[in-house]
Amino acid sequence: MAVDYEDLEEKGRVFEWKAECEADTVRFAQHLAKLAMPGTLLALDGDLGAGKTRFAQAFAAGLGIPGIVNSPTFTIIKEYDGGRLPLYHMDVYRLSMEEADELGLEEYFEGEGVSLVEWASLIVPLLPPERLHLRIAHTGPESRLFVCVPLGDRYEEWCRKLGMKERAKGEIES
Repeated sequence: MAVDYEDLEEKGRVFEWKAECEADTVRFAQHLAKLAMPGTLLALDGDLGAGKTRFAQAFAAGLGIPGIVNSPTFTIIKEYDGGRLPLYHMDVYRLSMEEADELGLEEYFEGEGVSLVEWASLIVPLLPPERLHLRIAHTGPESRLFVCVPLGDRYEEWCRKLGMKERAKGEIES
């Protein structure tokens, strides 16, 4: 069952950040990486080609992860070390809820690194209650809208520190 962002909005505040170009997306991801600490969970969603993997690459660079970071589409989980924190990059698009549950993802979520889960909306019941949901939407050839729902005070504070615009309840995406 995929997450409904309207349902998430009932649980927490909603913030937006607009990237006019790829460089803006990179800066946003790298600023977010500076805030990361052990146990951070980023739940990332967006249509195919929205920029989830590009975001993950920039986030990894912000952590100081050396080398190439690419989508774990077929390997499901890739672990990267060598940065300020380990990065556990996951892509659960091809998994059923049962298959995802059998992977023992909670060990990653509770570990010493940062978990970044692409297509996270497909496994919401397995995610910890505190997390930052990010949905990336195309708004132009290079522009993107990040809709962020922070679940937990830490993530809400991050959205404020990043200067994100808080969306009023019921406000339609712009």
